[in-house]
Amino acid sequence: MMSDSSLAFTVEELEVFLFRAPAEPPVQTSFGVMRDRPALLVRVTDADGSVGWGEVWCNFPTVGAEHRARLLLAYLRPLLRGRDWESPAACFRHASERLAVLAIQSGEHGPLQQAVAGVDLALWDLVARRARQPLWKLLGGESARVRVYASGINPSEPEKLAEAKLCEGYRAFKLKVGFGAERDERNLFAMREAIGADTPLMVDANQAWSLDEARAAGRRMAPHDLAWLEEPMRADASTADWEELARSQPLALAGGENLAGLAQFDEAIGAKRLAIVQPDLGKWGGLSGCLEVARRTLAEGKQLCPHWLGAGIGLAASMHFKAAIGGAGYVEVDANPNPLRELTALPGFVVDEGEVRLSDRPGLGVEPDLEACRRYAVAIPMVGI
Repeated sequence: MMSDSSLAFTVEELEVFLFRAPAEPPVQTSFGVMRDRPALLVRVTDADGSVGWGEVWCNFPTVGAEHRARLLLAYLRPLLRGRDWESPAACFRHASERLAVLAIQSGEHGPLQQAVAGVDLALWDLVARRARQPLWKLLGGESARVRVYASGINPSEPEKLAEAKLCEGYRAFKLKVGFGAERDERNLFAMREAIGADTPLMVDANQAWSLDEARAAGRRMAPHDLAWLEEPMRADASTADWEELARSQPLALAGGENLAGLAQFDEAIGAKRLAIVQPDLGKWGGLSGCLEVARRTLAEGKQLCPHWLGAGIGLAASMHFKAAIGGAGYVEVDANPNPLRELTALPGFVVDEGEVRLSDRPGLGVEPDLEACRRYAVAIPMVGI
């Protein structure tokens, strides 16, 4: 990695771009349905004209993207603009500390953390571009190859999407569950028929069950030879309940997308609850926070599998993150159609036998096509900002 002095920058401008595209078909989870696909991008410009792109997690609630866009303009832009910063990590710490009381007062912990995370991604892209290095290499990565899996596979005829993704080069898959035992079982049999007995298959319940229900589901699904069971119960369930679940059913447990802050990650990583840790770069921490999560995860001998279910900038950042940290595990790639995933990160990636090879282009190595995205653009109300 570069020295701290070479990571310094001055924020000249912070801009926000918001888009929504139809979700065809809608994305189904056990707690709700996404009927469109939002993308909230951040562009930061340095005093010397260098730019960097980031992305903010904004899938839920349905009005969440617009709200986070306004938070960026109302709080992050005046906080960062016109100031010298010694590194993205220093900026991340300062912004997090300055907004902590506001988050308590307003109850807006998540949206503010997500706004900070998206800016952090943009700043790391900026400093890597300026250094003329791909971000994965700037962060100390040794290989540009990243394993990926096809995720977000809906419970309606999942085998058809799995077969299509198998033809595209994917060699690992994750099915949505939590739609009733009979339907889940039927879909698991269909998935195994489509992808074969030896292909890695995971399931994601999106916090659908109680402890007793999750225990029963883990035992019921175990014969399908699953690589992990993701978020079978609420992410804020007690460590005692998570450890009991890990002991009382045979599947490896995964989670992390709904954790925020090193204290929560440390509790999950250190306890005998999660075997697979899944931080989301656009939801908490950006790279500055999640790099430390990754180091602690690998130190405990657990797998790091970055979570992502958004547009293209965040996906590219997740791949660079995984390439930088190394170790076992995959990067999540949403299997559902999403034009904003492709249009916000060009040139696109190619999956070859379950792997993506990152380029040597500087920074994240991608650019959003703002002109092509214009038909999906959403105006951001500026009242009170």
